[in-house]
Amino acid sequence: MTATAAASHLAPLPGGDLWVFGYGSLMWRPGFAFEERQPAILHGYHRSLCVLSFNHRGTQEKPGLVLGLDRGGACQGVAYRVAAPAAEETRAYLTAREQISMVYRERLHPLRLKDGRRVAALAYSVDRRHRQYAGVMTREKQLAHVRQGVGKSGANPEYVLNTHAHLVEMGVHDALLDWIAAQLKQAR
Repeated sequence: MTATAAASHLAPLPGGDLWVFGYGSLMWRPGFAFEERQPAILHGYHRSLCVLSFNHRGTQEKPGLVLGLDRGGACQGVAYRVAAPAAEETRAYLTAREQISMVYRERLHPLRLKDGRRVAALAYSVDRRHRQYAGVMTREKQLAHVRQGVGKSGANPEYVLNTHAHLVEMGVHDALLDWIAAQLKQAR
């Protein structure tokens, strides 16, 4: 099923503005216009390098490893508010970007913004039944996938380092990404 076909099976957007939750590259390269950007937290999921990338940051022969929202814990990230007139166009853009292989589940999730507001935001959680779900790997195996991955959106190390830098800027500590970023910087 193509991303466009899959999008037609999703529930319609509620009226009004659209909120989008970014926890990886959407934090530093959203690719859509927005009216507001707020630090936010999503409970029930955590940021995890758990998706084998065969397209954006790797290939079938040399998969990279990208982030997904996996079950359990909490994830600090960024929420973007998109004005209502641009909501459908933004959702279509995100579906095409994130759902190339349908490894993610596109759903509205409750978020708490740093300023205390609670909103429902579009977010992409990993489908554990999908063949690209990497599951639990040692950090050394994760690093090996990151080092080898290069895809249509660029080198996998760039993706991890950009994400890590934005998390550090936000004051978010992620022990695994700290370690992988340190290893990648040593290899330069």
